[in-house]
Order: sequence, then structure tokens, then C-alpha cells
Amino acid sequence: MARHLDRCVVTPYGRGAGSSRVRVFGWLDRIGAEFTVGSYLSLSDASASRLVRHPVSLARAELRLGAIAGARPGRLLLHREASPLSRGWWERRLLRSAEFAVYDFDDALQWDLGEGGLVRRLAPKAGKVHVAVRHADRVIAGNAVLADWASQYHHDVVVIPSCVALEDYEPKTSYALRDPPRLGWIGSPHNEAYLRLIGTALTEVHRRTGARLTLVGTTTPSLGGLESFIDRVAWSPGTQRTALAAMDIGLMPLPVTAYSLGKCGYKLLQYAAAGVPAVAEPLGVNADLLSQFGMPAVRTQDEWTSAILGLIEDAAATRERLGRAAREITARRYSYDAWLSRWTRALELGPASR
Repeated sequence: MARHLDRCVVTPYGRGAGSSRVRVFGWLDRIGAEFTVGSYLSLSDASASRLVRHPVSLARAELRLGAIAGARPGRLLLHREASPLSRGWWERRLLRSAEFAVYDFDDALQWDLGEGGLVRRLAPKAGKVHVAVRHADRVIAGNAVLADWASQYHHDVVVIPSCVALEDYEPKTSYALRDPPRLGWIGSPHNEAYLRLIGTALTEVHRRTGARLTLVGTTTPSLGGLESFIDRVAWSPGTQRTALAAMDIGLMPLPVTAYSLGKCGYKLLQYAAAGVPAVAEPLGVNADLLSQFGMPAVRTQDEWTSAILGLIEDAAATRERLGRAAREITARRYSYDAWLSRWTRALELGPASR
């Protein structure tokens, strides 16, 4: 590690994790500035089972954080957390070491008190985000809910949504229903359990129409009886590019929790980028996105059933109107191109870096 770093990014995951890919690497790919990236283990998650399988890499990752802090970066961007093992000490040290430090977060980490696994219980994210917000020179929040919370502890909070690159999604060209109709969902293994929340509705739609459900994320069955009409596709940039356009209707169920209120609505933006009409729980950012897109906002099992059946029964022209309008709105309001100048200003990068 050099004695001094001009620009540095610290993120807990590699490109394989949606959060880091969207909030960090998507921006770095679009600017001319050189950044040194410290991506902990460069894995897609930091579960205890993964960490224990890489003890040497884990030790090196912790040493690398110390080297970054010791190099006293000119610009530092810290995304979410520095280390899954930290209880706030790394976040404090890194942010205080830089001449100008920015903290970025895109989930309600302040309400993540450690449920789940051993590492999360020993080093809950809530404590880390409190420390990071207080010690950054500027905070970037993924939505207004997160910004409102952060503004209680910091005077300089900027809202920048989680953006999509429309060129990464093949746009839907035919809105005639597939036979059978094709419902779809994209996400991580951790979040696919949310589909159980609408299991009754999905089963009823399948019974009435024969509709099948494509899951873009993992190939490991985990949803019990729903698996009888599920087709699974492992995530990759290539499958993401084409699989969404093959869906007739996208789905985004969420549990009604405080944590869900901080979600950035990214699945809805992905469906919209592909021009796919969708149905979703209207929590947090979702409510605003659904209103802008003119798509169904639903809460109960009966509402989910009616909304999905309604889109299936609609004319292809109606689904096309919804999908194309959502794609146009996303390009204008939620693309990297639309927010690039705001992001570079937030990091105080000069015009030559753009």
C-alpha cells in the first residue's frame, strides 16, 4: 500500500453483490478518476460460513484496512461497512483518516440489530452505521427515509438513489403473454423467502392460469410447495440482461417491517429498465415508484391475486404502455447518466475527473 492514497473506496463485497455493484462499481465504471478499491474478501456476502472458509484472506483483509487508514487517503468513500467483524472501530478509523470522507448506505442498517447469524449478532450493523454517519464529512443515503434518519446525526446528507444502467437490460419487445404466463422475481438467496409472503396468491394464480414463476438468483430450491411451478436461473450479468425481458409480470413482495421502509426499490427499477410491468408492496420508495409507473400497489393476498390476474387479463397494449412508460421514467430519473454529476459533486471530484 502506498504511503498516500489520492482516492480510495472501501466496500464489504465484490462486484458479485448487488449492493456494491450498484452503489460503488457502477459509478467507478463511469468516471475517469482512478480509485484504489478495498473490497474486503471480494465475496458476494460476508456470512459466517464464508468467513471461516477463508481465514488467511480474512486476516489479510483486516490488515489491508489498517494499511488504507495509515495511507491517509485524500478522498475516501466507505460503502455500508468496512468489515463484518468491526463493531465500529474500523469505520471510525477509516473515516477519520481521510482528508475528505463520504459514507454511503442503501439499506436501513440503523435498524439491523444483528438478527440472523453469529457474526451479525457479535457485530451488528446498527452500531456501525451510527459511528459512520457521525464521523463522515458527508453522507450519501439511498432514499429519503434513510436521509431523514441520518440527518438527525449529520448536517450534510445527500440523497442519491440506487441507479440502473438501462444498457444492462434487454428491453422487452413483445407483450403478448407467454404460454403459460411467466411471473418473475430477481434477487438474493436471503430475500427470496419474501415470496412465501404471497404464496397463497401465487398458488391461486397458478391454479387459474397455469402461470409459472422464474427466479433469477439461485438454483437451490427453498420455497416448499411453490417449487412445483418455479424455474430457477443462476444470476450473472448475461442472465440478468435477458431473463427479465422474458417475464410477463415482475414481483416485489416485502415484509411489513421498519427495515423494509428503508429499501431503495431496486427490483422495481430493474423490471422497469427491462420494460416489464410489475406488482409490489407499497413500502418506502416502492410506493412512489409504483405511483410514477402507474402499476399495482398491493398489500393483502387477495390484492396480490387480483392485481396479477388483472395484468394477465389486460390487453397486450396495456402491458406495453405500462412497461414502456416505466422504462422511459427510469432512464430520466433513476439512471446513472441522470445522477452522475450529483454523485461526482458529492465526492467533490473536479470536472477533470468526470
